[in-house]
Amino acid sequence: MPPPIKFVFMPPQDDLTRWFAARLMDSMPEYVVVSPEDEGAAAREIVDADGAFGWVSPELLPRAKKLRWLQNPDAGPFFGYYYEELAKHPCVISNPRGIYFDHISNHIMMFVLALSRGLPWYVDAQQEGRWDRDARQSEYVDLGEATALINGVGGIGAETARLCGAFGMRVIGIEPRVEREVWGAEIHPPEEIDRWLPEADFVISTVPHTPETEGMFDARRFGLMKSTAYFINVGRGKVCRIDDLADAIEVGEIAGCGLDVYEFEPLPEEHKLWRLPNVLMTPHVAVRDAGNIPERRFQIILENARRFARGDELMNVVDKERWY
Repeated sequence: MPPPIKFVFMPPQDDLTRWFAARLMDSMPEYVVVSPEDEGAAAREIVDADGAFGWVSPELLPRAKKLRWLQNPDAGPFFGYYYEELAKHPCVISNPRGIYFDHISNHIMMFVLALSRGLPWYVDAQQEGRWDRDARQSEYVDLGEATALINGVGGIGAETARLCGAFGMRVIGIEPRVEREVWGAEIHPPEEIDRWLPEADFVISTVPHTPETEGMFDARRFGLMKSTAYFINVGRGKVCRIDDLADAIEVGEIAGCGLDVYEFEPLPEEHKLWRLPNVLMTPHVAVRDAGNIPERRFQIILENARRFARGDELMNVVDKERWY
């Protein structure tokens, strides 16, 4: 009988990780699953671990002598998760990309629909108690005649493309690594984004924060967009230079924006974006109340645990040098 596979849920622990650990142990008897509560215990447990969930810090990585698989809890983890030593380590890293596809794409469409019909202007009038049928000061966007450029057509972007298509929109997808069919979209590589930006009525970014995407939406790129176009970001905040975005809206280079993520979180209360017209902002909550996300996340852990035990290729393997 082969030796058991040791899997460590890295601290800090919460009710969710303890639930994951108990379910994995019940589902996979060939695994020994441990959940150390602090860094000291984790340092002891990681020494002979075959796999782990969470983050292995630069201090602990040299102790991980047997580590062959690391399951990242997030498709777009915190800045610093992928450091140089981890990128060069032989362990395979996988992530849960794809589990947010419907919830975040619905959030995107909330922005698209609201901005296309001038809802921010009418909300302003409502808050002031004004019956103003002429409140809207931006052009009406007929979605049946509009173009959406989706920067990143993974799970979220592909579902957004489908929804945009259902409204009759033309969809241009920007994607370096096509892993799924994207309904009705024209797909182009990232190096062609500048060519297609001037055609978009909505520029929608769903990409993770990577060395290639950091700050990719800046003053120059906002200058390429239509003055009637909108920028929507639900991927990672550091993809967009927030001051450049605010400047572009203030001077009328673009018409407005819808944001759920920000270069700096929380966005400082003195930032002028709070007070600009035709702007919609939510505080990084696109999947906050989505009740099925924990189950989806666990199912990826479980499927990868099965594959790892069989020696098969894992789901959602990450290119460690590119962070996704």
